[in-house]
Amino acid sequence: MEINRISFQYKNSEQILSELSTSIAQGKITTIIGPNGSGKSTLLALLARNNMPSAGQIIIDGRDLQQLKSKELARILAVVHQQNEAPYDLTVEKLVEYGRLPYRHMFSSETDEDREAVEWALACTKLTEFRSRRLNELSGGQKQRAWVAMALAQKTSILFLDEPTTFLDIYYQIELLDLVQQLNREHGLTIVMVLHDVNQAIRYSDDIKVLKDGNIIAEGEPETIMTSELMELVYGVKAIIRKDEETGMYIVPIATNG
Repeated sequence: MEINRISFQYKNSEQILSELSTSIAQGKITTIIGPNGSGKSTLLALLARNNMPSAGQIIIDGRDLQQLKSKELARILAVVHQQNEAPYDLTVEKLVEYGRLPYRHMFSSETDEDREAVEWALACTKLTEFRSRRLNELSGGQKQRAWVAMALAQKTSILFLDEPTTFLDIYYQIELLDLVQQLNREHGLTIVMVLHDVNQAIRYSDDIKVLKDGNIIAEGEPETIMTSELMELVYGVKAIIRKDEETGMYIVPIATNG
């Protein structure tokens, strides 16, 4: 995916992204980080075509994103939002089946391929035994996995996750991010995430893009770009970079620069 000089602003508001250019590596986990208001979720929404750039172009599989038909795009990329809504009496299996809609025609019935995709998605997210549970009977972590399962049932090569761990406690955060990494390593999915937690971004990403004021000010492998100087520039905090054999690289904030 190539992003060429895209800009974006809402009507009668300041520009959020300004001539931003970058690329998303195929088969890698890319995480977008930055302070609140930096444009992280806005960028992801543009890549998912939930919004349209006011200038610039996004190329996916050699084609302009804006030229793809909706069903065609839904067979290429799937999105799990920060907050997802569905009737709470809906079962897990029925929710996951909605992921097959891009492959169905009006009045068409479920195919063997549809059933196989649903079974695979349930198995990947360890929800097979919960298939008959209603959404209101699930924990927060299980609900989020159900939405990931629906996205997986789309059988796309790209998966977007917008702040997927925000409303989860630490156990379910790690469980979900371990699942994301497994999907990438075992099934080759290209994954793009927005995360708030810098240390989680370092641990689970192949590539990090750091946004501030609508621009990418650093990008690359976590251990290459994440420095004390960058933390102070982006977040306004003084931090120490630590490394050890068991946990790898991690950042310890020690004070604000105010």
